[in-house]
Amino acid sequence: MGELKDRLAKIPREDGRWLLETLPGSLWRASKTARLHQLLTDFDFMQAKLAECGVQALIEDYDLAMSSDVLLNPEQTETLQLIAGTLRLSTHILASDTTQLAEQLWGRLLSFENPEIVALLEQGKQWRGKPWFCPLTANLTPPGGPLIRTLTGHSSGVWAVAIAPDGKRAVSASYKTLKLWDLETGTELATLTGHSREVNAVAIAPDGKRAVSASGDNTLKLWDLETGTELATLTGHSDWVRAVAIAPDGKRAVSASDDKTLKLWDLETGTELATLRGHSDWVRAVAIAPDGKRAVSASDDNTLKLWDLERGTELATLTGHSDPVNAVAIAPDGKRAVSASDDKTLKLWDLETGTELATLTGHSDSVYAVAITPDGKRAVSASNDNTLKLWDLETGTELATLTGHSSSVTAVAITPDGKRAVSASFDKTLKLWDLETGTELATLTGHSGWVMAVAIAPDGKRAVSASWDETLKLWDLETGTELATFTGHSLWVNAVAITPDGKRAVSASDDNTLKLWDLETGTELATLRGHSSSVTAVAIAPDGKRAVSASRDETLKLWDVERGTELATLTGHSRQVNAVAITPDGKQAISASDDKTLKLWDLETGTELATLTGHSGSVWAVAIAPDGKRAVSASRDKTLKLWDLETGKELATFTGEARMLSCAVAPDGVTVAAGDTSGVVHFLRLEGV
Repeated sequence: MGELKDRLAKIPREDGRWLLETLPGSLWRASKTARLHQLLTDFDFMQAKLAECGVQALIEDYDLAMSSDVLLNPEQTETLQLIAGTLRLSTHILASDTTQLAEQLWGRLLSFENPEIVALLEQGKQWRGKPWFCPLTANLTPPGGPLIRTLTGHSSGVWAVAIAPDGKRAVSASYKTLKLWDLETGTELATLTGHSREVNAVAIAPDGKRAVSASGDNTLKLWDLETGTELATLTGHSDWVRAVAIAPDGKRAVSASDDKTLKLWDLETGTELATLRGHSDWVRAVAIAPDGKRAVSASDDNTLKLWDLERGTELATLTGHSDPVNAVAIAPDGKRAVSASDDKTLKLWDLETGTELATLTGHSDSVYAVAITPDGKRAVSASNDNTLKLWDLETGTELATLTGHSSSVTAVAITPDGKRAVSASFDKTLKLWDLETGTELATLTGHSGWVMAVAIAPDGKRAVSASWDETLKLWDLETGTELATFTGHSLWVNAVAITPDGKRAVSASDDNTLKLWDLETGTELATLRGHSSSVTAVAIAPDGKRAVSASRDETLKLWDVERGTELATLTGHSRQVNAVAITPDGKQAISASDDKTLKLWDLETGTELATLTGHSGSVWAVAIAPDGKRAVSASRDKTLKLWDLETGKELATFTGEARMLSCAVAPDGVTVAAGDTSGVVHFLRLEGV
């Protein structure tokens, strides 16, 4: 559809925007099916509309086209569903950087053999006239699975989330702030400020107009969700307030605190009605039964307690968990409850008899939250193992595992129709899931911990990765299989570099040492000691005789690898140095730091040549292309950046789904490998360089 691109180039921008806004609707109303489908599978149109009107406007074109089954055949519908699904998954990225459309399409759709999808990807590849990262594998979450979209905006971990009764809005809780979200568009509607510490929990009133938050500042706050204003502050607890639940009548609330008590509040007057005492440790969670007469609390004393809210008395104590109980949810029938614990399990309870009905096992770490579907037949749990699990409460079996978060999942809420769920995570995002598909998404994994570094051998056929699981792994890049695992370090392995002959590798560890490995035999050859703190990175000079290491002591050190002696110390970064790479001529090095910058060094004089700025988070890795003219950096801001070392300018950006921890450039100068906090190894190709 090159004529559209030519037409847009010849008319004023405001007219071009009007054309982009109205053309899909005009074709839909005129039942011009073929033309509409052609438009929505044309990369030029997608990129133009994205740039002019935004990602949500583009998504709405696909929703409009699929709103009538008579306009599209099944194949066309499938194609548009895949594209729309990709756009929803990429909304949080494309909303801030419209130039990454091609990267997102390739990263999410590369595994699909649909001819129209293949053609669209090729269009995207041809469209990009400047350097960009082209994924070689489907390295991002594909459409069609349970994940619908990711909501970004919080600057700290998200502790809790609640969904409004209309199922269209959600409120999330983070450090000092809450955010109100539109779940249909993924946009932020308002930010609620007023707390002076972490906001640990939030509950929405049955009318959907008010919310109550609980905070580490020892207070609760009542909010007006229609105006985004604070209505009242509830004081009385003497320690952190961990949880809050609102009664079905919307007039009362129950809070749980580290002061070992629960309090019953009158939301109309803001006064305390009663204090419930009985737990011997922090009270982590509370849920109110549908009849509004009873509540169940969960505590660090490993128990749950059933309370009579009308009398303020304890009815029963539920025992069985072997570690603190973090969360509890009551089924719609009011007869059962599900608890989540640090003992990695969930338990199903009979509230009428106080007995345990079943134990749900499967999580590999603490379970932080649980929610029950409206029909009472299923539950969703959130865990420190970065996953959510969908459970069948009638059989006690696991139905699915939902993967996608790159850090602990702290909270989960289910929409009133029981079809979707929203999760909150320490990775600072919320994710919207489809519970009906419930399929587990495939993730390329090998390490049991974060992948901190990766290096590619000179032959381009092998790579070595370093992980916080204290090991290194040797990979076959042609088949993607693991060849060997190297053990020896006593703490996290932060970095690895391969010698020019491809026979040896040097690793850097939190155990304050560097180790020299024989890649052919898998044995340790030597240990280099000298740093006074953790060694975060290492690079080997082209001659194979020198290496540069980076440390948390904010310095870099130049080493004689053969003698194991220190040659020089490089200073200049204002925070710890996370990574370092040496240019092919061996004369310069580039370092990456927590101060969000990279620095170019002269190894012959030990002086700083330039500072590269652009990342919004700590820079954890850097790799230099074989020609010595370009470098790739990886940051906790979830991006990879391509740099021109001669000018110091940024050339391209790729945004992933988790914090980027490592990167490497192959001998061909265009193939890039990168590792992230979710354990995924990305393979990309630099186009347009």
